[in-house]
Amino acid sequence: MVDSASSASMLLIDGHNDLPWALRTLDGPEPDLAVGAPGLHTDLPRLRAGGVGAQFWSVFVPCSYTGDAAVAAVVEQVERVHALADRYPADLRVVTTADEVEAAYADGWIGSLLGAEGGHSIGGSLQVLRALRRSGVRYMTLTHNLNTEWADSATDTPAHDGLTDFGVSVVEEMNRIGMIVDLSHVAATTMRAALAVTRAPVLFTHSSARGVTDHPRNVPDDVLAALAGNGGVCMVTFVPRFVSRAVAEWDARLADAMAAADLDHRDLRAREAFAASWDGPPVPGATLDDVVAHCEHVREVAGIDHIGIGGDYDGVAELPAGLEDVSGYPRLFDALRGRGWSPTDLRKLAGRNALRVLRAVDEVAHA
Repeated sequence: MVDSASSASMLLIDGHNDLPWALRTLDGPEPDLAVGAPGLHTDLPRLRAGGVGAQFWSVFVPCSYTGDAAVAAVVEQVERVHALADRYPADLRVVTTADEVEAAYADGWIGSLLGAEGGHSIGGSLQVLRALRRSGVRYMTLTHNLNTEWADSATDTPAHDGLTDFGVSVVEEMNRIGMIVDLSHVAATTMRAALAVTRAPVLFTHSSARGVTDHPRNVPDDVLAALAGNGGVCMVTFVPRFVSRAVAEWDARLADAMAAADLDHRDLRAREAFAASWDGPPVPGATLDDVVAHCEHVREVAGIDHIGIGGDYDGVAELPAGLEDVSGYPRLFDALRGRGWSPTDLRKLAGRNALRVLRAVDEVAHA
């Protein structure tokens, strides 16, 4: 093992990567990830260069899929992750527990964990939720960009004051079967409601701090502070409009322009296409320092035991300078080390905190 102070010695577990959906929507043949995929943020050489030891792959389904179509799509995305592991057996191993993550890392594999992004993908069925857990899915994000019939999203008009009675049942069932409650994308009312119900630690798999950048996708300070009592983890994301005030302000102007054109800003493809032809000001760039500011804030408010990383690679068009693809994590660790973060701090940020949540959720389910 290399020097414990170096980033190479740390088990890095990223909370959210959208490569499976990016591959599904590519124009043309699927690239060979072992050789490299310059059109994507993620491939195997760059995962290795970034020191990624385990990755939660998002088995994402857009909100435009509903009912049976959403259920079918999430099952197809689960199968896609398993097929990736079959295609690249020298690099990827599907894992479901903290012990399996550590064993895969020790043997040189990148542990492949699965997370379902968007509660609409269960089609209102607890049986589908259980089936996803049996297939290896370890977390579910309660909403995506729109409300479900039982939970409010951060980016939709409130309809449920957080969670309905069925939403409470979903959280309770996730505790029972050992599925992590992911509170990224949900409204602050939903965050608080879920924290009041859950008996197990939660994750925010790809969210940053609202106290630094006032965006509804970020976590308010009172919720960050509550993670200490819950045992949960906020996995700081790199999405520019979530980490940079300047980008967030630019994006708000873009949203107004899209609304005037009767377009939905929450639709990623529509947003990218509109921004490419918009005659508004050029988008400012986010930086690695912006991400550092969020890491420092989450550590200060939630505590060092309640922070992780969820880059959201291949789920957004642009990333901060210095973090343009999955090879960039060591630059973030170097920057934090320069701000006085200790080797123990960095190991917790990198993955030890996420492993603790995995174990705690399993303990609650077994109990």
